[in-house]
Amino acid sequence: MPRPDKSSRARYSIVSLGLFRIFGNGLQVGDAAMNRFPPRYYPRDLAGYGRAGIDPRWPGGARIAVSFVVNYEEGGENCILHGDKASEAFLSEITGAQPWPGMRHWNMESIYDYGARAGFWRLWRLFTGVGIRPTVFGVATALMRSPEQVAAMREAGWEIASHGLKWIDYRDHTREAETDDMREAIRLHAEVAGARPTGWYTGRCSVNTVDIIAREGGFAWCADAYDDDLPWWYDAHVDGGAGQQPLLIIPYTLDANDMRFAITAGYDHAEPFFRYLKDSFDALYEEGNNGAPKMMSVGLHCRLVGRPGRIGALQRFVDYVRGHEAVWTPTRQEIADHWRRTHPWRARERPSRLMRDAFVERFGGVFEHSPWIAEDAWERGLGPANDSAVGLHGALCRVFRSAPQERRLAVLKAHPDLAGRLALAKRLTPESAAEQASAGLDALTDAERATFTQLNTAYVDRFGFPFIMAVRGRGKDEILAAFRERVHNDRETEFATACAEVERIALLRLNDMLP
Repeated sequence: MPRPDKSSRARYSIVSLGLFRIFGNGLQVGDAAMNRFPPRYYPRDLAGYGRAGIDPRWPGGARIAVSFVVNYEEGGENCILHGDKASEAFLSEITGAQPWPGMRHWNMESIYDYGARAGFWRLWRLFTGVGIRPTVFGVATALMRSPEQVAAMREAGWEIASHGLKWIDYRDHTREAETDDMREAIRLHAEVAGARPTGWYTGRCSVNTVDIIAREGGFAWCADAYDDDLPWWYDAHVDGGAGQQPLLIIPYTLDANDMRFAITAGYDHAEPFFRYLKDSFDALYEEGNNGAPKMMSVGLHCRLVGRPGRIGALQRFVDYVRGHEAVWTPTRQEIADHWRRTHPWRARERPSRLMRDAFVERFGGVFEHSPWIAEDAWERGLGPANDSAVGLHGALCRVFRSAPQERRLAVLKAHPDLAGRLALAKRLTPESAAEQASAGLDALTDAERATFTQLNTAYVDRFGFPFIMAVRGRGKDEILAAFRERVHNDRETEFATACAEVERIALLRLNDMLP
């Protein structure tokens, strides 16, 4: 995308802010944190832990952490009795169910009732029988209507996290309305469960949900993400202000989840559910054996897996898990406590969040004397994937590669000769001086310097730009051999070679600046 001219900058800013409202990371226009990010900041993190990954160092050297989650929603679903406009239509035995506006749906209500009356107790007996303490995602109004079940959860030491005030869809709610519901959910949860929740999962969330949770504070973790097999830190709201803390995201699952009994592309009976859980466990367990342990979430619903024809699949899976060594079956709070001790949040440089002048000042010299590359990369928009050396290198190289040939030629000409006059006069940029010194080019003999001078002159006369090579880690002999070989290339080949070397130099510089 070309840079907007000055006459269009104001319009560009307004349009960009509008796009941020639609596609952003939950920060509304006018929000204090919004002003800290560039107008074209892309908030989605498609990089994650990258190629190297991260070792969670699970307690006891566990090769996998298996998190069982019991969603307790019965009594908190859409229902006319609850003041809702229509009946529930989601995750039941009624295929293709539709809301009944203004009417109670007796069949739907009774399906949900089954989860509370019968399904819950099957799950409770299963988990207490084997000594596993799952995490409960409890809808506050559902917990309120089920005191005996809540008492059983507390008796068994289950973690009771919040699943919101009511089990509703927040995609169209205002930030203010969602915040009000969240605060009411916390208040009611504390009344019903005896303590405020320290974990949160909305499920049918909005773009604002995670940011609201982070800003409200008081939560050890949030599960409103499906993007990884390991926890990660959300810190978009942290700007150094007093009391602001990052929020730990412990991703959840919609695939290893009994909800697929109630959707079209799902499980039609128990065996495929067991098989999918087993295959997921086996794959992750093997990764753990190979030094890359992960976390597996298993999502459960009382009215779904609590049915007689399905509970056996869960029992077989639990037995299968218990038959393996080095398996940890923690609550999510235990995962959060471990992660906070083992992988605490640390502030790090984030190029994607810098405003234009700061970004260009920091990275404008990565391509020698060519700050326009950094300027254009910023204008195109950056995101978390560009906050590493490789990620930012990709964004800068896009600009360089798409530039007209004359602009790329100017970048080549901006580079100094190797061991040339600028080096002798000590007029190289600090980066170029360090790179040439690393190859010993600052300590040449008279004969070596004469050779370099001769080759530099011949090369520039032939191609019209200086010989460029990423010399770090290479010796004088290797450099001279490449020099003698490349001076005989045709111009098209050598232009492409020089451009590739410029990109290699840029990556080496970024590796020094970023993780």
